[in-house]
Amino acid sequence: MSDERAEPRAVRLNHQQVRVLAHPLRMRLVGALRVKGPATATTLAELLHTNTGATSYHLRQLAEVGLVVEAPDLASGRQRWWRAAHDVTNWEPTDFDDDPDARAAIEWIQGDQVRHLVEHAERWFAHQHEWSAAWRDALGMGDIFMTMSPARLEQLKTEMWELLERHREESDADAPDAEQVQVFVAAYPMIEEMR
Repeated sequence: MSDERAEPRAVRLNHQQVRVLAHPLRMRLVGALRVKGPATATTLAELLHTNTGATSYHLRQLAEVGLVVEAPDLASGRQRWWRAAHDVTNWEPTDFDDDPDARAAIEWIQGDQVRHLVEHAERWFAHQHEWSAAWRDALGMGDIFMTMSPARLEQLKTEMWELLERHREESDADAPDAEQVQVFVAAYPMIEEMR
């Protein structure tokens, strides 16, 4: 594993960044650069089934707020290469309480994350039969019901992220059976009728 991956570069979104990021193609561009690595606008357009003009425009918008950067070391000729400026995006919903536009943007981003989880799960369900028994047993999701204070929930989230980061750092990407997986962490209150 490269040293660059050993310590994820993180960004705590500011008001300007959250407004720029709250766009379906921009979210997908940042995600693709994080997962696939540096790419040109043309490569990203093909990957995301859009056109190069739109991809180029939105990459420039993301670059203006520091969410993507050019990768001149990879450039050849007139092609511009881009990479994600960070591996991890952080925020707290209350960071944007004083700005209705930024608050609306973060709410859209949160909804997009849920849509992404649903799409991801549905694709898995459609193809899980193609995977080995070991992978089918290792992948999936579950839930647990708990009663706790906000402080205890914050402590739990912190410990879970520390555990996930430790496993990310210790992972052996070169193992013959290694696959890239996406782990979602979510905590929501029980709906009123169920309390």
